[in-house]
Amino acid sequence: MRSIDHTYLQKILLALLNIPSPSGYSDQIVHFVGKELERLGLSYNVTRRGAIRATMQGKQSPLDRAVTAHLDTLGAMVNRLKDNGRLRVSPIGTWASRFAEGARVTVFTPSGPQRGTVLPLKASGHVYGDAIDSQPSGWDFVEVRVDVPCGSARDLASAGFTVGDFVAFDALPEITPNGFINARHLDDKAGVAVLLTAAKSMIDAQIALPVDCHLIFTIFEEVGHGASAAVYGDVAEMVVIEQAPVASGQNALEDGVTIGMMDQSGPFDYHLSHKLIGICEENQITYAKDVFRFYRSDSASAIEAGNDTRTALVCFGVDGSHGYERTRLASLDAVTRTVVHYMQSAPTFQRDKDDLATLKDFPHQPTREIIQIKT
Repeated sequence: MRSIDHTYLQKILLALLNIPSPSGYSDQIVHFVGKELERLGLSYNVTRRGAIRATMQGKQSPLDRAVTAHLDTLGAMVNRLKDNGRLRVSPIGTWASRFAEGARVTVFTPSGPQRGTVLPLKASGHVYGDAIDSQPSGWDFVEVRVDVPCGSARDLASAGFTVGDFVAFDALPEITPNGFINARHLDDKAGVAVLLTAAKSMIDAQIALPVDCHLIFTIFEEVGHGASAAVYGDVAEMVVIEQAPVASGQNALEDGVTIGMMDQSGPFDYHLSHKLIGICEENQITYAKDVFRFYRSDSASAIEAGNDTRTALVCFGVDGSHGYERTRLASLDAVTRTVVHYMQSAPTFQRDKDDLATLKDFPHQPTREIIQIKT
């Protein structure tokens, strides 16, 4: 396999980060990714709401696999035009308002986009002094100062602001010469960049796939139902590309692959997860395993939608997840290589081509002798 095209990876990541796409406001990025898939020569379909399912043809089609990443990000929505000429907002997705404070934002009004800044209710140190540090933290204690002359709710309405306007937060990406990548929304635009780069690597190297592989880009992961559509019954196994939170008490790597073994929705598929571990070991890809407590992914929404699909989680490490995030090019490279090797691997189990079958060829997990307790 050729080496991963890091120039393409970084270029596509920066392009993705500069397209606002909070959950529910993702049409623009869907068009962008669709055009990129066309440039790569891949056919695709788009669901009614905008999830994308592209297909890389393999030698065998009744035993399809999928690799997924999500296009949507965290954001906010206007819930009130305030009497002081500022906007109260509610979060889109689960994240802390302390990471919103000070952010530059775009408010998408019916009459066009407007710019602004998220501030705590007490923002000026020259006015409030120590009260700035003692004020509560939470979404009820921040507001958007819009860059339009507005001193009242009536002014806001006259300027075109409405309840229900989407608020997108600037990503502010920065890639350092030594390979650190800082930005909002690396979850999961770095995953999207990895998936597109993996597909490009396969196409450039003209590697034949053993089975059809679908590249699925979802648009509602941050609000819990991203993969409820576009994962159909023909998908026997699915690998989700996501972020692994790097923090005290976690085992995730910021410079390698992290295989998620379980999150709050339960364990991932034993056999598919261990297949990914085997791929890392066989190809000298640095990896770790981890368990995530306050975390769910498109794996959960796919299963909850009724899909009897094996799922596994492969992650790039992220420090400060759902805040101002940081990963490393080394981690994105490692995840891309893992995905490339997975795409060209044999099906995990041939029997999975059938929705229902007998115990013949059903797999085993490691076991032990039954312990007999004498009474």
